[in-house]
Amino acid sequence: MDGKDVCRTLKANPLTQPIPVLMLTAKAEEMDRVIGFELGADDYVTKPFSPRELVLRVKAILRRKELPQAGEKKIQIGHLFIDVDKHQVLIKKNPISLTSTEFKLLLELATRRGRVQTREQLLDKVWGYTYEGYARTVDTHIRRLREKMGASGDLIETIRGVGYRFREEEE
Repeated sequence: MDGKDVCRTLKANPLTQPIPVLMLTAKAEEMDRVIGFELGADDYVTKPFSPRELVLRVKAILRRKELPQAGEKKIQIGHLFIDVDKHQVLIKKNPISLTSTEFKLLLELATRRGRVQTREQLLDKVWGYTYEGYARTVDTHIRRLREKMGASGDLIETIRGVGYRFREEEE
């Protein structure tokens, strides 16, 4: 089984879905990175790599896995309900299955609803580091998040040339 199959299998099983995945590969093309993130990888590192950077990226993933202690524990916006403690998202009382990164992205946008977040801000807050290079990774995750949210995906607005904003209320 290759790394993509391992990631796909982990993210398809509700029991293993929360396990963070870092892809370490020689495939450095943009499409390879996009596919890795679309499969649910939390980070993507190409060879050759710095062992120190790899350790920092693993630490960042583990740090992001911990949810914020302060702030809202339950958020409701229209039909959308986020329970931070249970790591659960419901839309019209139906659970939706999100990867760890998608959950953190949704939580970050929802807790700062009404305010525009740049891709770089989202990378820093959700991914836990300033990502130099491919900020469009956020776009891929937003697209997948909107798909999973169905009609409620419209709560996430694209602000052209800037980033994203979570609407104050569902229309």
